[in-house]
Formats: sequence, structure tokens, C-alpha cells
Amino acid sequence: MTPADDATPALLREKPTWLISQVSTHAHRLLTERLATAGMRGYHFRLLAALEEFGPASQASLGRRTDMDRSDVAAAVTELTGQKLAERVTDQADRRRNIITITASGRAQLRRLDALLAGVQDELLAPLSPGERRALAGMLTRVLDYRDGSQTTEPSRP
Repeated sequence: MTPADDATPALLREKPTWLISQVSTHAHRLLTERLATAGMRGYHFRLLAALEEFGPASQASLGRRTDMDRSDVAAAVTELTGQKLAERVTDQADRRRNIITITASGRAQLRRLDALLAGVQDELLAPLSPGERRALAGMLTRVLDYRDGSQTTEPSRP
């Protein structure tokens, strides 16, 4: 097989959707592999980060904040509580609801995972300068905000 046999068609390489998909696949693989070394998954990191930043929350609220399905939230919370990284108690105001709180061990684990994920960012974005990384993150944030309705107008064009 010659190098030309693996060449990506130019028509694909000029499509941001294709490029984002390819980078996403690579990023997901790196993230999954690295989190597995700590016995964790992306869901765990997402939930711990939300609990650390926003404080105790219902499982439904955590699902909305982390873009997770309710059943995935429930399963991941069960895993976190089993490892004493979070606590789940019945909401006294609405006994049908559970309130999840991060523990001190959960905060320590979140710091370890965040450091581990910093390495993933460095590996994935190695060809980019720090300024280019910030610009990329800013542009991707704008795309997501627009999709989510946080940004209601299109940015002005130069």
C-alpha cells in the first residue's frame, strides 16, 4: 500500500464537521484510556466537576449540567458513592429526589483527574501554541453556545 492509498480526500479535509469528528474520535480514545488508568470514566469526571463547581445537586440537575442521560447519571453516582467520592441523600423537601454532594475524597480525586486530563490536552493539542489552544477553545465554545441558544446572534464578520 502506498501513502497515496491512505490519503484523505481534499473535499473531506476542508470540511470542519469532518475534521471535528476525526479530532473528537482521537480525543475520546485518549481521554478514555487515560481515565481508565485511574479506574474512572468521563462520566465520573463530569459529575465531580459539576458538584465541585455548583455544589450539591439533584441527579436530574446533574444530568442537565453534564449533558448525561438520567440512567447514566444514576449509574455513575452509584459508582462514585461506592468509592466514597460522593454522597447521596434523600432530599427532605421532596423525598422522591436524591441530592448528591462531593466528598473530600471526591475533591482530591477530581484534582488528580484534572491533572491527568491536562496531559491529554497537551498530547492532543501538541502541534498548537498556547495562544492557538485558547483560540480553538474559544471558537468551539462559541459554536456550542450558539447551538445551545446561549448566543443568539451570529458574530460579526470582519
